[in-house]
Amino acid sequence: MRVVGRLVDASNATLLAEIESEKKSQKVIYKPVAGEKPLWDFQDGNLAHREYCAFVLSDQSGFNLVPNTVLRDGPFGFGMVQEWIETDEDFDIVSFGQSFDPQLKKMAIFDAVINNTDRKFGHLLYRKNRLFGCDHGVTFHSQDKLRTVIWQFAGDPIDPENMQLLNQAFALDFHSLFQGLLTPVEINAIYARIELLLANQRFPLPSESWPAIPWPPV
Repeated sequence: MRVVGRLVDASNATLLAEIESEKKSQKVIYKPVAGEKPLWDFQDGNLAHREYCAFVLSDQSGFNLVPNTVLRDGPFGFGMVQEWIETDEDFDIVSFGQSFDPQLKKMAIFDAVINNTDRKFGHLLYRKNRLFGCDHGVTFHSQDKLRTVIWQFAGDPIDPENMQLLNQAFALDFHSLFQGLLTPVEINAIYARIELLLANQRFPLPSESWPAIPWPPV
């Protein structure tokens, strides 16, 4: 893996890299643990694990919203490596993010499950009519910390497709999947959040005790 650039707007070290093989060169995002800034409410050196867990949950439950992600060594040590998604620079992601596109419904449910505390417009990636999400380091906290720009569905009934995804996620063995990556309390909280969504059958409402929108929102 060879580092070719850096995303300067990111709060933690976020590097653009290339993984070369005999047949092709693959662009990736590389976030070494050594470049993570400590946060008061998340474990030090643990954000890469959370990025990986977000991918695993997305992949195993059928949300399919997170680009391929692995944990591995790199030029600056162990970290998260994720497939680079080329997006259309002319696409207005802010306008799209405020629309009622069904893919945003799925993203809103996914963020509620992983307890995403930082879903900004800039963390939405759109390529060839398909939506992806990135930057999932501050997720899976055991306390309710959902902050997102996708609130247009708040309080609406959850559609059958997303109810099915919730059931598929609830059936997963997160204790095995996330052993050594998240704490048992955080893993139990995943089940609790899914169970609440299944019981209410409605998109979550903004919290009255926690800022509902990340800042800046873009």
